[in-house]
Amino acid sequence: MKQALISLSDKTDLANLGNGLQRLGFSIISTGGTASSLEAAGVDVTKVEEITHFPEMLDGRVKTLHPSIHGGILARRDLKHHLEALNEHGIGTFDVVVVNLYPFYDKVTSGAISFEDGIENIDIGGPTLIRAAAKNHKDVLVVVDHKDYPALLKYLEGKQDDQDFRRMLAWKAFQHVASYDSAVSEWLWKQSNKGDTFPPSLTVPLSLKSTLRYGENPHQKAAFYGDKSLSLVNAGGIATAVQHHGKEMSYNNYLDADAAWNCVSEFESPTCVVVKHTNPCGVASRQDILEAYRLAVKADPVSAFGGIVAFNTTIDEDLAREIREFRRPTDGETRMFYEIVVAPGYTEKGLEVLKGKSKTLRILEARRSGKGMLSLRQVNGGWLAQESDDRTPEDITFAKMSERAPEGSELSDAKFAWLCVKHVKSNAIVIAKNNCMLGMGSGQPNRLESLRIAFRKAGEEAKGAALASDAFFPFAWNDAVEEACQSGIAVIAEPGGSIRDQDAVDCCNKYGVSLLFTGVRHFRH
Repeated sequence: MKQALISLSDKTDLANLGNGLQRLGFSIISTGGTASSLEAAGVDVTKVEEITHFPEMLDGRVKTLHPSIHGGILARRDLKHHLEALNEHGIGTFDVVVVNLYPFYDKVTSGAISFEDGIENIDIGGPTLIRAAAKNHKDVLVVVDHKDYPALLKYLEGKQDDQDFRRMLAWKAFQHVASYDSAVSEWLWKQSNKGDTFPPSLTVPLSLKSTLRYGENPHQKAAFYGDKSLSLVNAGGIATAVQHHGKEMSYNNYLDADAAWNCVSEFESPTCVVVKHTNPCGVASRQDILEAYRLAVKADPVSAFGGIVAFNTTIDEDLAREIREFRRPTDGETRMFYEIVVAPGYTEKGLEVLKGKSKTLRILEARRSGKGMLSLRQVNGGWLAQESDDRTPEDITFAKMSERAPEGSELSDAKFAWLCVKHVKSNAIVIAKNNCMLGMGSGQPNRLESLRIAFRKAGEEAKGAALASDAFFPFAWNDAVEEACQSGIAVIAEPGGSIRDQDAVDCCNKYGVSLLFTGVRHFRH
């Protein structure tokens, strides 16, 4: 008789599976709670101990770890001596193995849990059954996901011999165990190595969330994966954002939305950030969020058109209407067009109004991004890992290096510019005043060119403003620092650290400009 072994922690659709297999003539072998649930659903069940002639022991740690079980799973049906060995020991074969694992991931992420409780939730028998069945998938169908039950029953009803189907189930089984083991490994590492950020080896469990239309360019295929690492549970960010409206997200949409959300999440005051090609081209903070939105767009209205708009406040009806109706500052007529709007929440009316802007506008609701994350970046043949750059102006000492100290709001202007420049691609320069970005230069191979771009965008408003640089100025005289001073900048914030730092100090003293060293660099490549 055909035999199926079923042992489940998640018993979703178990009754349908058990009755379906029984209808197809399978004898059901099961364990503990799974057996009880099947019996309650009217399914005839043989308990594992009736097969092994050995009781469950050690508080359930040993149930299926027995030759009568694993021999029946691992025996190859095309090898005569395997079948003879089974007959000699009175072991029957298994044709189907359906197993899922103790909810270790849910347990260790649900809140405070003792080390001992975590250990007890590490499944041993389950992964062993899954791996054995997956290895012998030519003869044994292995299922780890309740969503595959209908396909399994359909396959068995058709009496098919589709090896591709078997291989797909086997792949899914090994992947299931690998993801499970990665969670256990990550948890144990953190329990035993609390001060070490970088383990000797690292497994990142990724789960496909969507296949994208294409990648960075139309000729590149692409997909989006969610990271199931324990460290990212409740971490927030764009990966877990809810899309309320609009076209499906594209590869570039994810990159730009991530940049916008990471930037706006740094600000405590009501803030709007506009991003284009992962660079913030407009940032403004105001108690009146409508005014912040208008100022952020006006910082660079040409770049803002077709960009991503992010807010750190709930979008209500008034703000939604402003986003929908606001005209392009360059002509006063054309409605601003955006790819994405992202915010931490929407009122019911606000969402309704915003949906009316465009059928294609992607409207995302995201939770604030977490701190202390491990940042990974791929290079050919390997990965770079680093701590996330979480430092804000509140974590930094702005040391006065010049004779002139910042006056009035100049220090707060410098701090605002410093927080903005952190999110601009290097070489990065930001000019800001009154909690509003006036101009920025990004991604240039030399700092002087980035500075000139920033001044070109800021125009006359640069006079009396603050300038922030993500890294030190290698030259001062007849270079970036002097040009900034001659253009009317009131205060400059930079990390310092150049062998020519004194030149920068002397130059600022000559022009009566305040110079602040932060001691912290914010490169972004």
